[in-house]
Amino acid sequence: MKLLFVHQNFPGQFRHLAAAFAGADDVQVVAIGEHANVAALPLPPRIERLSYTPARTPAQGVHPYLRNVEAAVLRGQAVARKAMELRQRGFVPDLICVHAAWGEGLYLRDIVPASRILAYLEFYYRATGSDVGFDPEFPASLDDQLRIRTWNMTQQSTYFAVDWGLSPTGWQAGTYPAEMQQRLSVIHDGVDTRRLVPDAHARFTLADGRQLGAGDEVVTFVSRGLEPYRGFHVFMRALPELMRHRPAAQIVVVGADKPSYGRAPSDAANWREKLLAEVGERIDASRLHFTGKLPYSALVSLLQLSRAHVYLSYPFVLSWSMLEAMAVGAPIAASATAPVTEVIEHEVNGLLFDFFDQDALVASLCRLLDDRELRAALSATARRQVVERYDLASVCLPAQARLIQDLLRTGRGTAAP
Repeated sequence: MKLLFVHQNFPGQFRHLAAAFAGADDVQVVAIGEHANVAALPLPPRIERLSYTPARTPAQGVHPYLRNVEAAVLRGQAVARKAMELRQRGFVPDLICVHAAWGEGLYLRDIVPASRILAYLEFYYRATGSDVGFDPEFPASLDDQLRIRTWNMTQQSTYFAVDWGLSPTGWQAGTYPAEMQQRLSVIHDGVDTRRLVPDAHARFTLADGRQLGAGDEVVTFVSRGLEPYRGFHVFMRALPELMRHRPAAQIVVVGADKPSYGRAPSDAANWREKLLAEVGERIDASRLHFTGKLPYSALVSLLQLSRAHVYLSYPFVLSWSMLEAMAVGAPIAASATAPVTEVIEHEVNGLLFDFFDQDALVASLCRLLDDRELRAALSATARRQVVERYDLASVCLPAQARLIQDLLRTGRGTAAP
């Protein structure tokens, strides 16, 4: 069998799936990703990597609504050229897995019409009811709404040129129009719960050389980019009151200064500097630690010793880090937003609070930090449910493999539950 994975930032959501198929003797796996993102990434053995570079950037003067669309067309063309190169040397994939958001799958049907194509449908942009306009601090304009509608052109065109779609959570699948949900399965990317396990002896070294361990009162916050989309502003504004109540707490914040989804502030270099300027005089800076990005092993160790982990999110895509924290037993205090509530049940496997309620955030953290029995109960249930519902080896990979086999055999998968 010949499989082709296409992802701007390969391996991305295909990291486990591609590696699993690459380990089979009768499967040939090729991956295509954008050169700027994947050129230096280590890959699992037996995966051939090809990188593409768009012919140019979007033209100056193009309508602002269409900049993302033109960028998608340019990526689609570049990927089409790579697919033609593969076809010319005899590699015609039985199945193509492609992320639908960036245009890479726009023209694959035209290059290899006999191949089955599975599109990863992560999130459908909406002007209301999800991330845009959710936060009253950043209201959406009519211009924003019209621009967002235009952005969906790429996913819509891709969807009607593929055989089936795949989405990681029910809520994310539900952001797509009903017509598109008819050919869409819900299977999470998976959590490696064999690697991600509780460890009472975990240690984490701060930048100043101090080591944190299970005996320390550690509160963690993790986000790929420190930005409002992941509630960084809410968390930072809650810190003065949290630190007042918890004089021994060490607050560790993981994430890059560059936003991943939203915009940078207009009046500061980044959201970290902006929020520190706002609350800095009211917090104990010696107990607040910004790590930037961390090696994965260090992140896991930090989550293993966390006594209370904060996860906030607009109604948007669910972060891997929340499920990973649950897998290692970090007690969770999370915002009651979708799709978080698809996973977290209040007082069963975590504590939920209103995204904007800083007092409730502080109260939830203090409750976790004060109550060892509550922490233990929530952590045990959280890990058990992640193993039962999201385990990579026993749940998600087998479901993804069945979906692929169904597609190869019939051209259809199983619709979302």
